[in-house]
Amino acid sequence: MTLLDHGPSAAVAAHRADAAMFLYTSGSSGRPKGVVLSHMSHLWVIDMRRRTGSFGESRVLVAAPLYHMNALAVSQAALAQHHTIILLPGFTPQSYIEAAGTYRATILTSVPTMIAMISRETALLERSDLSAVSAVRMGSAPVSEGLMEAARRAFPRAVITNGYGTTEAGPIVFSAHPDGRPTPDLSVGIAHPHVELRLVASDDSRASEGVLQMRCPALMTGYHNLPEATAKVMRPDGFYITGDVFRRDSAGFYYFVGRSDDMFVSGGENVHPGEIEAMLEQHPDIHQAVVVPVDDELKFKKPVAFVIARPGAAPSEATVKAFALANAAPYLHPRRVWFLPEMPLAGTNKIDRRSLARRAAELLSRGSE
Repeated sequence: MTLLDHGPSAAVAAHRADAAMFLYTSGSSGRPKGVVLSHMSHLWVIDMRRRTGSFGESRVLVAAPLYHMNALAVSQAALAQHHTIILLPGFTPQSYIEAAGTYRATILTSVPTMIAMISRETALLERSDLSAVSAVRMGSAPVSEGLMEAARRAFPRAVITNGYGTTEAGPIVFSAHPDGRPTPDLSVGIAHPHVELRLVASDDSRASEGVLQMRCPALMTGYHNLPEATAKVMRPDGFYITGDVFRRDSAGFYYFVGRSDDMFVSGGENVHPGEIEAMLEQHPDIHQAVVVPVDDELKFKKPVAFVIARPGAAPSEATVKAFALANAAPYLHPRRVWFLPEMPLAGTNKIDRRSLARRAAELLSRGSE
């Protein structure tokens, strides 16, 4: 195919290392930073996605913004494989379900919060024809056992997978086990054969749990005009410090524990909010839980929780606290529990933890504990 009119501009032959795109981080741990991604970065990710195989004549439903790595990488891979993209201008559970049914979507891509919200729309799910959905991919945030079960109920014919990636290093990090072992529900898989991974504990030693560092061709060139910020996350040996804490089991499967910058100290104990959230979501009356820290004169910080109840359930603050005390170490139990109809979302459809932390501080300042 040739252009009828090339126009006044001459074509530019880009080098693989040249900047192809700036993606701005969500700013979850500070001011958003421009992530400089090269042509090579994008092309390598697309090539790796091709190698994982195709879903045939797939129709991929995308509702996250394209400035988010999750949606961007999925869309690029779909275009490279000549698949159809069903692109929504924004996300609501209703519009997402309706689009999946109307356009016979075969692959759904999402962050876990989206699937959690969708699974509550039981009446709409029951009357929608979602039989074409063969794969549901979640990523960009932790996944709980309860959410995996809810996803299977909502999409009974689909393979549900839990993925991981970062804006700075792309979505190719983990893969299936080469021996064919099934990936445990809460695992993101084993190290991808073309990606180097290591876990680094606080003593800077290799460990089975620690902050994930990675090296691969998809790595960013750096943060735009921010050399000091770049130096903080890029090691001299080329490894990128993700800031995400993972655990690796004896079979080599990795499990997301939480963000290192979400972790806080309470009474001398390290607390990962994701650990408490996963425990709370095992309660039969809890659909979703988010834990944030608040200031405390004695403990320095202490955990509090926001909870969405399952439809028809009405758990009390006392029952949630009692459940936490019975199923985890005492220092992990939320000191206060508030119930919400839905969680606030940031622009990338992830839970807005900052706004919840501010809300918790405001609620505590209004009344006695």
